[in-house]
Amino acid sequence: MKMLPDFSPFHSSWKGAGPRVGVVMSHGFTGSPHSVRPWAEHLAASGYAVRLPLLPGHGTTWQDMATRSWREWHRAVDDAYLELASECDYVFSAGLSMGGTLALRIAATRPIAGTVVVNPGLVLDDPRAVIVAALKYVVKTTPAIANDILKPDQDEGAYARTPVAAAHQLKKMYKDTAAILPRISSPVRVYKSTVDNVISNASLEFLRSRVQAPVDVTYLHNSRHVATLDNDAPEIFSGTVDFIQKTVAALAGHGLSSEKDTAHEQA
Repeated sequence: MKMLPDFSPFHSSWKGAGPRVGVVMSHGFTGSPHSVRPWAEHLAASGYAVRLPLLPGHGTTWQDMATRSWREWHRAVDDAYLELASECDYVFSAGLSMGGTLALRIAATRPIAGTVVVNPGLVLDDPRAVIVAALKYVVKTTPAIANDILKPDQDEGAYARTPVAAAHQLKKMYKDTAAILPRISSPVRVYKSTVDNVISNASLEFLRSRVQAPVDVTYLHNSRHVATLDNDAPEIFSGTVDFIQKTVAALAGHGLSSEKDTAHEQA
């Protein structure tokens, strides 16, 4: 039975002992927090502070999205990061599809302990992308590729139409993000579906070629693009917790305590 999409943001506070860990998360292009909410809920249940904002122009109408800049999407995730950074010792970034692009941007521009991305986008394969800047004045929308999910009765809550003006913004963000990927210095874990009807392997190969930090790739054989709502979702969720735990342990083992940890130790 299909559940009605929940477009609301997700927020949880840190719980538990040890270093305070937060995860800033992002959903994908034309989608909403619904597509990654189970992932966020799993991380919250594991004790982590989580911020999952609704990106501007999403969860409303495609007409609203057509008026938005990619910098607004980045700013929403960056503001969420700053909230977590004010209360946590370590912050991780995570995202699905375009949300993965935004997670990588945060890793390139902020102190991030590590990043987990699912089918991240960095390359537009659609041949119309070459003329999208002009096309937006001629064609307002195109049919969306939504609900690329193998598991039955799933609905990611994406728009039924893609505003071409927003696709132009996506192209700009991909280009800007590509230029700063070499700045990423913390480990990256990638979950990539072997069959993905939205984003090709070109984005993964580009990521590998530009990021000098360790990039670990796990292939998903029983999911499509929206893997966080698909059959391999449990592997993503448990793997993210494992990645966070091992990364924090390694940072602590190398004496890379945060200023907050140092203050607690001195007290």
